[in-house]
Amino acid sequence: MYEIDYTPEARQDLNSFRKFEQQHILDGIDAQLQYRPNVATRNRKKLRPNDVAKWELRLNHFRVFYDVREVARIVKIAAIGYKRGNKLFIHGEEYNL
Repeated sequence: MYEIDYTPEARQDLNSFRKFEQQHILDGIDAQLQYRPNVATRNRKKLRPNDVAKWELRLNHFRVFYDVREVARIVKIAAIGYKRGNKLFIHGEEYNL
């Protein structure tokens, strides 16, 4: 089992959502990333090199960006954003991966 760790920026991102959205995101993170977070699935994929994170978890229109520290068994949540149409918003600003 992997430990889930949040950056201060990811905590701010999470707090910017409504309470039921926060709970949906946290439930999805717990269900998808505690076991085998570095295995690509329908909702998880490895990203091209970028300055946010190596992995993306898709939870409906929300996106969770994270890195996996395999030896320490830690999943580091770097950012939480959302998609509106084909645009991605992280930290409240449009972002291109």
